[in-house]
Amino acid sequence: MKRVFLTGATGNWGRHILREFAGRGDRFQVVALVLPAERHHAVLAEFAGMANLEVVHGDLTDYPTVESCVRGADYVLHVGAIVSPFADDHPTLAHKVNVGSARNIINAVRAQPDPAAVGVVMVGSVAETGDRNPPVHWGRVGDPLCVSRYDEYGQTKVIAEKLLVDAGLPRWAWVRQTGIFHPGMLEIRDAIMTHSPFGGVMEWVSAEDAARLMANICEDDVPEQFWGGIYNIGGGEGWRLTNWQLQTAISTALGVKDVRTWYDRNWFATRNFHGQWYTDSDRLEELVPFRQDTFEQALARAVAANPALTRAGRVPGWLVKHLVMKPLTRQPRGTMAFLRAGDEEKIAAYFGSRQEWEVIGDWSTFTAPEPDRHPALLDHGYDEAKNPAEWTAEDMRQVAGFRGGQLLSASMVRGAAGTPLQWRCADGHVFSGSPRLILTGGHWCPECVRDTAGYNHQAKSNRFLAQVVHAARTPPAIKR
Repeated sequence: MKRVFLTGATGNWGRHILREFAGRGDRFQVVALVLPAERHHAVLAEFAGMANLEVVHGDLTDYPTVESCVRGADYVLHVGAIVSPFADDHPTLAHKVNVGSARNIINAVRAQPDPAAVGVVMVGSVAETGDRNPPVHWGRVGDPLCVSRYDEYGQTKVIAEKLLVDAGLPRWAWVRQTGIFHPGMLEIRDAIMTHSPFGGVMEWVSAEDAARLMANICEDDVPEQFWGGIYNIGGGEGWRLTNWQLQTAISTALGVKDVRTWYDRNWFATRNFHGQWYTDSDRLEELVPFRQDTFEQALARAVAANPALTRAGRVPGWLVKHLVMKPLTRQPRGTMAFLRAGDEEKIAAYFGSRQEWEVIGDWSTFTAPEPDRHPALLDHGYDEAKNPAEWTAEDMRQVAGFRGGQLLSASMVRGAAGTPLQWRCADGHVFSGSPRLILTGGHWCPECVRDTAGYNHQAKSNRFLAQVVHAARTPPAIKR
């Protein structure tokens, strides 16, 4: 039997992964590292009869515990993380867990007698590429990394991705997770929902399909070319929704005739979130088939799992608006809290300016967003048809120039796509990164990607970044 070390087993996605492996007990033994807190014990009660599950109580930030779980494992599925909004409120802890755990796992795999015997899969996020409002709502791996302001979760994933890609491990893969649709979504009551622009997009995936992907990666028929890659997880064409479509689909399924009676239009941000429709998500499906769900099926399951919520349509809209939603927008991270407090930085981040917020208007001038559904590609600044085995230092100099910087390394060994080189950005920061990380991953200067307030400045000299910064920060004109 294969041994799989799974982190994050008690989360929404992790629970579905455990259920998937429970049905594969004839060929997989799962070791789940779980914090000893009482709430995790309650979640694991569902799996009390899972014969192929071993639970280890401990912390991802404790190297000896992590190494003991990696020892003897055939696969490591690192799903565990501190996510938004909690991560944004506790940035120090988020970096300690999300970055520290990745470093611990990498070091633990290196410490094994045969690191090549361990397949390591770590999870990133669509949040790494930040604000991709139309007209730059189509994306792919290799696009610029530019995390939205105040998104510490996205920042931790950029750092962890760099660690893995340039770690030199023999068998690894990084998968950037999109929005996971699961029944618990219908119960979310947090002000972070006001950060989601109606006109923004997301290519969702069901929790069941995402779990099937992770389990399938551990099967024997996965092609060797899967390893050493960075991938976008997405459900495909039927899962490409605007945020407005998602809102109306959920509310309709709950019997709400017109969700606009629940909100004021200007409660919702017009920018500074994340989400894309992918031009490359089918690639992962080709390598490791996992898609079985439709959005409609997943929505029906979610509604069935929350029968009490189907009464929402019988509650007067004005009552929901004033007793539930309006107070929610005034929570500390709510958009209306920023307006009430006169927090001009956050107002600018989520609306452009106070003046732009003031002209949003009411529902009488609203039209449902209809972003272009024809896929479009950004320029990555190099000949993408060229085999990475043929990349040269001249190709690297071309890439650096497109981003306003320089290649500092005097030479590059042909075909050494995983060997870090030295670079300098337009602001003079010196950093290292392999051609694979920089070209195929979309990474650039680590200091600059953390300077989210400086993206407009960086884009003046970085043509690569300018493609998304200038477009995504200028949403379509509001129809009056």
